[in-house]
Amino acid sequence: MNDGNKGPLIERRRLGGWMPEKEQIAAAFRQDLAAKARERASRTPLSSVVCDLAQLVHGDAVLRMNLSRAIGEALEAGYELGYRSIDELFPIIDYITSYVPPFSETAPVMTPLNAVLDWPMCMPSGYAVFRDPAFNAQLRRVLTYWCSFLTGPHSRSHLNANEPDGWFCEKAQQKMGLSQFVCSPGTPYWGFTSWNDFFTRRFREGMRPIADPDNHKIIVSACEASPFNVRTDIKETDEFWIKEQPYSLLDMLTEGERELARRFVGGSIYQGYLSASNYHRWHAPVAGRVVKAYNVDGTYYSDAEAEGEDPGGLNDSQGYTTAVAARAIIVIDADDASIGEIACVFVGMAEVSSCQVTVRPGQRVAKGDELGFFQYGGSTFCLLFRAGVIGTFCPKPPYHDDVPPLHVNAHLATAR
Repeated sequence: MNDGNKGPLIERRRLGGWMPEKEQIAAAFRQDLAAKARERASRTPLSSVVCDLAQLVHGDAVLRMNLSRAIGEALEAGYELGYRSIDELFPIIDYITSYVPPFSETAPVMTPLNAVLDWPMCMPSGYAVFRDPAFNAQLRRVLTYWCSFLTGPHSRSHLNANEPDGWFCEKAQQKMGLSQFVCSPGTPYWGFTSWNDFFTRRFREGMRPIADPDNHKIIVSACEASPFNVRTDIKETDEFWIKEQPYSLLDMLTEGERELARRFVGGSIYQGYLSASNYHRWHAPVAGRVVKAYNVDGTYYSDAEAEGEDPGGLNDSQGYTTAVAARAIIVIDADDASIGEIACVFVGMAEVSSCQVTVRPGQRVAKGDELGFFQYGGSTFCLLFRAGVIGTFCPKPPYHDDVPPLHVNAHLATAR
């Protein structure tokens, strides 16, 4: 929201608690991050992956122009970015590649690079930048480099019980329900080997029972996620970039899977979004055989200009991201022949784009078995069903931002 539609937005709608809603808090975070990045850059050279990103931008006149203009447009709109040029941006990106998010009860910034790019990416010149294939390929290398750091032992700096930013402090334990998870209080880092090991923590036995495990008509939630949308009569191709963001099967599943996409035409789709403190592993919604499992490269910070410079940002672009963002797709042929194939689409957004598939085609899974996980969090997921398969969905509209997540393995839908 803003004051009479004049000046920069002072508050942004945020799903999942990944970043603060108040722009003042986000701006202060960016300024602090930029100061630390400048200090580090004065004594440490940029990493090779960030140097490669800088060389790409400087070597592509159109990309350099659009990113420079996007930064300028955000500054002219009144936003405090912590940088005023592309050359000031790269040291900040480099600093983030060894950044470990602390716990914060009131002002979480779980996706710092998203916070840094928050406004340039939704400026008129920014849309082209964050859809550019070469730019996204280089961003993928940067995020992979950061992910490697978060998978190592030096990423455990906040895995302690220190107030106020330790992930095991009393307030963090209450917020995340840490007693539900496998961990070892009293041991160093509570037994976690890295930040990613902590973020992909597992529930203790019995914490998420499988709804009606022997009833094949009961379909369960594949993620611990809040309901976002249900659509029916989905099309093979549709204009996913418009305001309503209809789902476009061929774009979601890719051109190479045209026959697969056609089998879901006229069917239904359920979409849910993950929160920062949620469980981040994926589970089988039905028993059956895995027939396809593949990853799709895509964008990381692209949102739909149909949403405009509004409080939604990437949040309100969740339908759009299913067609363009980095994602993993797992197709299960259900044991119940009347259900047939279900396509599970796990979508990474922003930093949260490392989609790790742990099953392979030909493998049998029971309802509730693990399929994979998001490293460093999670974002959104979809389940696609063929026409006439679903009788009812348990979550009912309207879907509100403040609803608690539907538990993984909980009853999601009933097949006819």
